[in-house]
Amino acid sequence: MHRRGFLIGCAAAAAADGAALVRAAEAATAGATPRSYPRARLIGADGRPLKAAEVPVRRNLLFHYPFVGTPAFLLNLGKPTRRKVALSTSRREQYTWEGGVGPQRSIVAFSAICAHQMAYPTKDISFISYRDETSPVSRRGQVIHCCAEHSQYDPADGARVVAGPATQPLAAILLEHDPDSDALFATGTLGGELFDAFFGRFEMRLSLEHGSRAREPADAAVVVQPIEAYCRQLMRCA
Repeated sequence: MHRRGFLIGCAAAAAADGAALVRAAEAATAGATPRSYPRARLIGADGRPLKAAEVPVRRNLLFHYPFVGTPAFLLNLGKPTRRKVALSTSRREQYTWEGGVGPQRSIVAFSAICAHQMAYPTKDISFISYRDETSPVSRRGQVIHCCAEHSQYDPADGARVVAGPATQPLAAILLEHDPDSDALFATGTLGGELFDAFFGRFEMRLSLEHGSRAREPADAAVVVQPIEAYCRQLMRCA
């Protein structure tokens, strides 16, 4: 090959590599868009629609959404959350969490599947839950704390990781509040979902707890209950 042709070829290859790097960088920083799932009304254990005014302050509540087998936390933090919080997934997908809902914008929901090793509340035990107070192993209160590896998330800041090895926030469950009826609805998710990996790792356990319906979309009405009513044992991380 002539020297001039060789140099042109090298320049073209370098340009192609540069373009590929730009595309990769753009893909790495692309936004994580909200994912819509069938809208589900939140109801109490008695079957009545749950009203925002009835959600107890700083208490662990659990429901299953967007699938029958995927647990989620519902929390009333008792004060307005931060708004328009900029976050990113472990794949560097950026997104904005809009904040809480309800009259005080204090009600939030997040996936109860830890973003580190996917610990989650089972009927037997839960290593992950909301902790209002500090503990011997955590100087932070008012966080969602996973005792398995001590990942901690701030629910008032979009479940941002504030301690531990988790590499992304908990996926947010998108909530809708009807001011006329004070009803609450789950409508989708935002952030880094782990559902495919979750079903792959815990398929047998989930089938024991939920039968063949674990992967099915949540019902049109999903029951919200205290985590103590669902789990036999709640680990305290102490």
